[in-house]
Amino acid sequence: MVSPTVNVARYTALVSGVFYGIYHRRSLQKAHDQDKEHHAIHHREQLIAQAKDAWKHKQESAKGDGIVTDPEDPRFDLEKLFAKWEKEAH
Repeated sequence: MVSPTVNVARYTALVSGVFYGIYHRRSLQKAHDQDKEHHAIHHREQLIAQAKDAWKHKQESAKGDGIVTDPEDPRFDLEKLFAKWEKEAH
């Protein structure tokens, strides 16, 4: 038989280990969540920067050839637009 003092020490160690595990798990999860949020924000910023660059490039290329692609614009010319698309396709 094991003495009551040893049983108290065993169960105290067991309970304190369980509580330490819960505390440690929460601290690791919190750090992981912060890292994940930081990564998501950084990724979103990169996507926005890429979209801005693509938009800027598209606007610069549209201004360079003088072709209006908006059908509501009075300067819109469908034949010029088709010619531009044919040139881009080849």
